[in-house]
Amino acid sequence: MSSRRGVLCHITSLPTGDMASGLRFIDWLSAKGFDAWQILPLTPPDQFGSPYASPSAFAGWPELSHLEKHVELSEETYWLEDWALYSVIKESQNGLPWYEWPVELRDRHPEALSHWKKQTSPYVKQQEQFQANWNALKDHAHSNNIQLIGDCPIFVSHDSADVWAHRELFLLDEHGHPDFVTGVPPDYFSEDGQKWGTVLYDWNAHEKENWTWWKQRIQRMLRLYDSVRIDHFRGFHSSWAIPQEDEHARNGFWQDGPKDSLIEALLECCSGSNQIIAEDLGIIPQEVIDLRKRHNLHGMAVLQFGFEGELDSNPHHPRNISFDQVVYTGTHDNDTTIGWYNEATDKIKSNLSELAINDEKPLQTMLRLAQSTDAELAIIPMQDILALDSSCRMNAPGTVEGNWNWKFTWSNIIL
Repeated sequence: MSSRRGVLCHITSLPTGDMASGLRFIDWLSAKGFDAWQILPLTPPDQFGSPYASPSAFAGWPELSHLEKHVELSEETYWLEDWALYSVIKESQNGLPWYEWPVELRDRHPEALSHWKKQTSPYVKQQEQFQANWNALKDHAHSNNIQLIGDCPIFVSHDSADVWAHRELFLLDEHGHPDFVTGVPPDYFSEDGQKWGTVLYDWNAHEKENWTWWKQRIQRMLRLYDSVRIDHFRGFHSSWAIPQEDEHARNGFWQDGPKDSLIEALLECCSGSNQIIAEDLGIIPQEVIDLRKRHNLHGMAVLQFGFEGELDSNPHHPRNISFDQVVYTGTHDNDTTIGWYNEATDKIKSNLSELAINDEKPLQTMLRLAQSTDAELAIIPMQDILALDSSCRMNAPGTVEGNWNWKFTWSNIIL
């Protein structure tokens, strides 16, 4: 039986949509006996609201703050000035992406940047306020024995402060444009695959600088959270490279990743391997599972995937889930469990019903199963706790409209 239980709920899904509701939510988690709160990335979202396509791998989203308080950011010097510079220049350029800025700004000529460095203070203060708000929430979580689990997208957006400031670490041409972009091949989420459009890393360049950018990134994550889920862990083994001009992801190819060398560098920044959760979902070759296990990282299992195909070999079936996995009923990319069940095949429904006891409804069966596997930690999306249907889904992969908007209200839960 899972020894720890947590809830998946992004900050924007709280009643106020920001950290103002965070302390009360932590009180609720504690009262209900939960041990962990998992959130989505805290970085600024893209124009569609996705926190997985952010203009920064490091910065907090100021709109999540609510209190007028500030804290000094002495540990954030690696990225803070670049983020503030990028932000003030982007505003002056009417929101154009950095690769469409005048050449002297696009290519970071020192004399051109010196003017803008004098105007970055408002953006630094935004980050100081975000950090002060987050520190208060984190302290309250810890005082209630709630661990915070963050989320680290493996890739970063082309139009981001990180790519602008560290062009040498990404596969770009002399004008700052990629020939190939990231995504995943066709799978059970999409028959055309998914073209994410984020840029590919120049792994050799990262290795030559002793993985500094990645070390700084994971250290930032572990200052924010107690542990962090690395989204698309498979990308450390190999990445699906898609021609930039293609509208779909079918014509991509696998680009080799850094494998053990980068993971070893990241673990140097951790107090233990349990601080990293490897998102290893999708069509995953055994080499990726072996890579995860070599470094004693926890993987993921999703019960919604567990009742199709050959159950004996399905890694998401409850009886096949092991101690080195974190089990979910579903993730932010899945339908709610009620929505999933409503669309499930008769065979899937039958396979699930065989594990039901007494007069359980399907959702009750799934919740019980999630908390009765050999996994050390079970995470339940807030939508499943509230027994909500597909209208409350957080994200439908491969689509851009209508996602990331769901919120609950305090009247939904009994405090």
